[in-house]
Amino acid sequence: MSKLHSQTVAVRTGIETDPVHHAVVPPLYLSSNFAFTDYKEPGQFDYARSGNPNTKLLEETLAGLEEGAGAVVTNCGLAAITLVMQLLEQDDTLVIPHDCYGGSHRLFQALAKKGHFKLKIIDQTDFAQVEKALTAKPKMIWLETPSNPLLRIVDVKAICTLAKANGALVAADNTFLSPLLQKPLTLGADFVVHSCTKYINGHSDALGGVVVCADAQHAEDLGWWSNCLGLTDCAALNNYMILRGIRTLSARMTVHQQNAQKLVELLVAHEAVDKVFYPGLASHPGHDIAKKQQTGFGGMLSFELKGGVQQVETVLDNVNLFSIAESLGGTESLICYPSTMTHRAMDAAAQATAGIGKTLLRISAGIEYGDDLVADLRQALNKIVNGE
Repeated sequence: MSKLHSQTVAVRTGIETDPVHHAVVPPLYLSSNFAFTDYKEPGQFDYARSGNPNTKLLEETLAGLEEGAGAVVTNCGLAAITLVMQLLEQDDTLVIPHDCYGGSHRLFQALAKKGHFKLKIIDQTDFAQVEKALTAKPKMIWLETPSNPLLRIVDVKAICTLAKANGALVAADNTFLSPLLQKPLTLGADFVVHSCTKYINGHSDALGGVVVCADAQHAEDLGWWSNCLGLTDCAALNNYMILRGIRTLSARMTVHQQNAQKLVELLVAHEAVDKVFYPGLASHPGHDIAKKQQTGFGGMLSFELKGGVQQVETVLDNVNLFSIAESLGGTESLICYPSTMTHRAMDAAAQATAGIGKTLLRISAGIEYGDDLVADLRQALNKIVNGE
C-alpha cells in the first residue's frame, strides 16, 4: 500500500490490535505493573512508568503523524520540553524566540539560572539575528511557529538548513497547528514537541505531551530520560483518551479553521479593533512562509483593541460563547488575556519585548456553529462602539 494520508493514520492506528477479544478499538490497560515471564528479563512492559500498551499506541500514532523515527509521550507539554532539555549540558547554548509561550519562557529562564545551559533570546523572524546567534555554535535552537500569542511565523526549513551547517539541533513546538497542518521534521527539524492537551486531544479533558524524534537513537535516549525522571504519562486513561481525540483531529481542524477565518473577517472590519494577528491574512508578515510550510492557517488568532484595558473588560464581560480560560485547541471556543493569563510568567519588560500589549486578546476558535460565534463576538465589540 502506498503511503497513507495523515487523516487515515490518525483514525486507523491501533484499530483491531486487541489479541484477546478482537475489539475494534484497543482496550484500556489500567494495570500499574506487568508480570515477568522470566525473572531475569522483563517482557515488553514491566512497570507503567516505563510504558504500557496505551502509551505505546499513542507514541506510534504520533510518530507516524509527524513522520518521525520514534516518540516519547509525557505527562504534559512542559514535561516534553523539560525532556528535550536533558540533551543539553551546562556549557551548551540554547537559542529561543523572544515571543514564545510564557510557560516555556519561564522554564528556559529558570533552568538557565540554575546553570543547566546558557540561554540566548532573539527575534527569530529576523534572519540576521538567527545567523548571528549560530556563529556562537549553540547546541540547540528552539522554534515556536506560529508563536503564542502573536502568531509570528519563522521559516523552519531555512533555519534548519543553517542550523545543520553549524552543528546545531532544532526542536520545534508544533502545538498550534498539529501534525495535520505542519510537519517540522520533514522541514529539517530534529524534534517536534506538542502539548497533547491541546489540538491532539481536542476535548479539554486530558493532559499530555510528546516529543517526536527524527532520529531513532534520540528517541531511545529521551525514553530513558523520561523514565528516569518520571516525566512519562503513566496514566493509561489519559493516553487512551488522547488517542481517542486523535481519531477526529482532521475533522475538528477543518471546522476550527473555518470558524477562525469567519472571526478574522469580523475583526478586520470592526471599528473597535486595531490589529488582527492571523497568518491567513495576506497582510500578515509571515503569510507567504506559512503558505509554503503549512497546509492550513490553524484555529488560533489574536487581536488588539484600539482603546485601553477597559475595552478588554467590556469584551470579556459580554461574550457568551467564548469561555475565558487558558489552554486551546478544544471543541469549545476560548478567549484569553495573555498579559495576565498565558504569559503572566513573563515580567513586564519581557512582555513588552515580545509585543504582548495591554489590549491584546487571544482566541482559540472552537467547533461551534461559526455564525453564532461571529454574532456573539460582534455584539461584545459593539458595546465598545456604543459606549455601553
